[in-house]
Amino acid sequence: MIAILLVLLLVLILFGAGFALKILWWIALAVLVLWLLGFLMRGKTASGGRGRWYRW
Repeated sequence: MIAILLVLLLVLILFGAGFALKILWWIALAVLVLWLLGFLMRGKTASGGRGRWYRW
């Protein structure tokens, strides 16, 4: 009985980790798209060059 419970617990943990990793991949992809858009759509500075698109 304990072995079955341990296997079920292991399956639950692995399923939860797999779901969380899939969500993290989608978040990383969205951040990458936003970063690329910010990089491509940066404005020009007063001197005519390309400005920084980040604030730090």
